[in-house]
Amino acid sequence: MNVIEASGLGKRYGSTWALRECTLAVPPGHVAALVGPNGAGKSTLLNLAVGLAAPTTGAVTVLGGLPPGSPAALDGVAFVAQDTPLYKNLSAADLLHLTRNLNRRFDQRYAQSRLGELGIPVKRKAGQLSGGQQAQLALTLALARRPRLLVLDEPMAMLDPVARHDFMATVMTAMADDGVSVVLSSHVLAELERVADYLILMSQGRVQVAGEVDDLLASHRVLTGPAAEAGRQAGRLNVVHARRGGTQAHLLVRANGAADPVPSGWDAHPVSLEELALAYLREPGAAALPGPSRGRPAPLESGEPSEVTR
Repeated sequence: MNVIEASGLGKRYGSTWALRECTLAVPPGHVAALVGPNGAGKSTLLNLAVGLAAPTTGAVTVLGGLPPGSPAALDGVAFVAQDTPLYKNLSAADLLHLTRNLNRRFDQRYAQSRLGELGIPVKRKAGQLSGGQQAQLALTLALARRPRLLVLDEPMAMLDPVARHDFMATVMTAMADDGVSVVLSSHVLAELERVADYLILMSQGRVQVAGEVDDLLASHRVLTGPAAEAGRQAGRLNVVHARRGGTQAHLLVRANGAADPVPSGWDAHPVSLEELALAYLREPGAAALPGPSRGRPAPLESGEPSEVTR
């Protein structure tokens, strides 16, 4: 049972495609990180998955085949949108009451207990709470619905590091204790690297990379060697991103086991999730899945090594 499954999914606003040709299957039991630049189609994909928008082409289902927005899907999917929207003039207690009455399932005791543990005053208006407290309140309202899938769209964008850490700790606890699957859109790559075990990388309205993090990291590596030989190596290897700094070149490549031995005079290094994501974001034409691409090698950039090739 996939928690989100899309086939040929596309969404157009006027003449502009926000998402196109999206085919994706997100298995349960993961924290799936949805990564991409602004305008990549992340929010559009999530809005389609939770039933807030209708596709222009293709189809998407959730929780093993349920139509987004259907009563069964609404019972099983909780969504925290960008900027954790809340009714600012309502108190936390009012928001608990409202959410309880708008949903067929709501764990009032859990919600009250959790707000108490966090020290969030239930009589205070949401607009008077700190950014971290507002995010935790929105997350509490979502988790109290006891969902099977929790969808989070940039919930940490405005939070400080401590608030981000506390927010993600709550998400991970819900996953461990209740078996909640999580799809999380975020720009904070360092935070995602700590918690995510599944990666969906989007660029220009398309999915470029999708898979379990361990598998993706194992199938990529960074090669460091003489800059003078970089062009020749880039022509024979599956290079995702290449960068030159002085006399050294750094090639992030998709490896194919014994078929891609380390060239003589070059060193191979493991790749981090952040390096992998940045490499594909810099080369939106490179495709990691469904299989290795042997198309045009990535251009060799000059300059000092960046964070992609640290």
